This record gives sequence, C-alpha cells and structure tokens, in this order.
Amino acid sequence: MNRLKTALYLSILPILALTSFPSVSEELVVKISRDISSIKAIHNGQPITIQRNQNTKNKIADNYALTSRPCPRFCIQPIKLAPGVETIGELEVIDYLQQIQRGNNQILVVDSRTPDWVKKGTIPGSISIPWTSLNEDSGADSISIGEILESQFNAIEQDNGWDFSKAKTVAFFCNGMWCGQSGNSIKALLKMGYPAEKLKWYRDGMQTWEALGLTTVK
Repeated sequence: MNRLKTALYLSILPILALTSFPSVSEELVVKISRDISSIKAIHNGQPITIQRNQNTKNKIADNYALTSRPCPRFCIQPIKLAPGVETIGELEVIDYLQQIQRGNNQILVVDSRTPDWVKKGTIPGSISIPWTSLNEDSGADSISIGEILESQFNAIEQDNGWDFSKAKTVAFFCNGMWCGQSGNSIKALLKMGYPAEKLKWYRDGMQTWEALGLTTVK
C-alpha cells in the first residue's frame, strides 16, 4: 500500500508543479516584509494572492524599464503633492488592501491611469477611475464627475456644493514618480473641497510595485 501511495504521489508531481496554491509564509523566500508573506485581495470579484515574485533573478518589466521620458509631461513628481495629502508607500497600500478585504468600505485604492495603461497590469484590489474622468479640463462633464463622487467616494451633493463629511479615504496611484495622472486626480478633488486628510498618494506607483516584484493583474 505504501508503494502504491508513493507511486501515485510521484505521478501527480508534474500537475502539482503547474498548479498555483496559496502561499505559506514559511515557504516564501521573498516576503513582503518580515511579518507579511502575502495578502489576499478581491479584484473584479475574483480572489487574488498578492506576494512578491519568488524568482530572485526576476527583472522589472519592459513597460517600466525606460529611464528617460520627455519632460514636460513625464517630469519628476515632488514627494509632497499638496498640504495635508499624505504620501504613502507599498506597505501602506497593502495595509489599505487588507482593510478592504476585511470589509472596511470606507477605503478605496484607485488606479488613476488611462485604460491603455491599466490593461498592462494593475494592483489587485484597486479600482480604475481615470484621471480624465475627474477633470473638466480633460473633457469630463460635471454630471459624470458628480456620479463618481456619489457612487465611488460617498460624497453627498448639496445646493451649495458637496458634503464630504462621510467621504471615503482614497489612495491614488499611477505609473510612478514620473507620472502626473494620480496627482491630477487628487488636485481635482481638492478643488472640489475633498478633505486633504482623506486623500493618500502612492507616488512611486506601478514603477516601484513592479520593481519589488509584487503581484499585478490584467
């Protein structure tokens, strides 16, 4: 019987090698932090495990390998975007994703990039709200902007403007320190009166997310 079990196990090893299983912290060589091996997120209704690439020879994707993009347009962004807006890093984004997974519906992680970039890969658990959809200067109309404020950010429309007292805490990101899309989203919301303390900016965005080998979804 033991020989039969051994033979059966050996026969399915190729299948096991091709199957993706939830990671166990002790098995991961490359962890997110000393205390976090991987986390769970829901993306478009599907469960996703976020962890770092375990191939220690893995290199950054070609989409983010270019070092010299023309400025103006692709200029280096400041560390502090606006008074009261906190600049955050990967661990803070991961913490927000964990809170969302636990049922905190007062937090959002938003990909501010245009759809062509989102299709190349995004952070699991984030939602897509292109920066152009929040800016009238980019063609968005006040009605569609208002719908986003109400349906996504929990803002309440009033006769004299917007009530953001119950608005969500929102972490925005785009392509990285050379990308202004998430900054434009935040600045547009600040002009509407959105509380600065409820706006978070993941400045390093996809550039650093990819550089750290963290999971992306298309």
